[in-house]
Amino acid sequence: MPQRHIRLYIPGPVEVSERTWRAFCTPMIGHRGAGFQELYAAIQPMLRELLFTKNPVFLSTSSAWGVMEAAVRNLVRPGRRVLCCMSGAFSDKWFDVALASGLQADKAQVEWGRAILPELVEAKLKERAYDAVTLIHNETSTGAMNPLAEIAAVVRKHSDALLIVDAVSSMSGVKIAMDALGIDVLLAGVQKAFALPPGLSLFAVSERALERAKQTPHRGYYFDFLEFLKNHENNMTPSTPSIAHVFALKAKLEEFAAEGLDRRFARHLEMAMMVRRWAAERGFALFPQEGYASVTLSCLENTRQVEVAAWIRRLKEKHACIFDGGYGKLKGRAFRIAHMGDETPETLRRLLGWLDDTLEAKG
Repeated sequence: MPQRHIRLYIPGPVEVSERTWRAFCTPMIGHRGAGFQELYAAIQPMLRELLFTKNPVFLSTSSAWGVMEAAVRNLVRPGRRVLCCMSGAFSDKWFDVALASGLQADKAQVEWGRAILPELVEAKLKERAYDAVTLIHNETSTGAMNPLAEIAAVVRKHSDALLIVDAVSSMSGVKIAMDALGIDVLLAGVQKAFALPPGLSLFAVSERALERAKQTPHRGYYFDFLEFLKNHENNMTPSTPSIAHVFALKAKLEEFAAEGLDRRFARHLEMAMMVRRWAAERGFALFPQEGYASVTLSCLENTRQVEVAAWIRRLKEKHACIFDGGYGKLKGRAFRIAHMGDETPETLRRLLGWLDDTLEAKG
């Protein structure tokens, strides 16, 4: 008996379209043959256009966490330090990853929901020298979007540190101009705004970062940036890729081109504003600091003391969809609604109607 389809409005994985699934099921090819080389080469111009970069864009068959660990292991030299900007569950964890990799790490930390402001980063950079700075652009756990352009400017002005940016829940939903901002590593998984199944990550690396990798021993094997570069030059990956993901990624990038990137970014902003208006009209407040709310998901403070878990159950039973009941220590205190990927103002308007219909128990 077919399993009931529950539509996902959680912050990842998000809903995957039938068109994407069809591309995912393209007949298999060998990963060391001309067919894969042609596939890899075909997506590179579209990836570089999306990231606004001239740098190579690598593909990793892993979650984004693999690339996040790889970035600090490739770019932080022995005896040098990494500064981790920390503002929620995932940015906090990046600090732990750095320590687990045997690196010396310091914190630029704020309370969950607050944004990392450039003044904090500047103060930390003036205290000591760093090889790298890690920043999560869009902290998925709190719905706060950090001011990337301002932070990048501070890093460039006050240090020689390389800037590593996790754009897992923002890439393709908002414009991130890698080269213009001076980002050295820009990474994302594909299960959020790309609206692909989880299991593939992509990341672009600057020339400066590749030169640093040459100076860094013990980079590991699976995630060695120089191995990615060597294989990239032959339109290949260092190890066996998830070829189905690459077929689906190509189809997705073609969709982005057909829509137009400016229109895509505007659609995501329009959906964010729809949710914010809906929340305000129903007495819910945005959880993140004012002025720094995410464009791809909304984290809403449970100001009405709703039983969120019960609300999600009612929504699931009646309308076959779910949102998120809050991450980690915010569970029940806040809830998250994703509005990214293939969602449109029309599909979001339908969801908001369903949320109204199930907000309170009836009968």
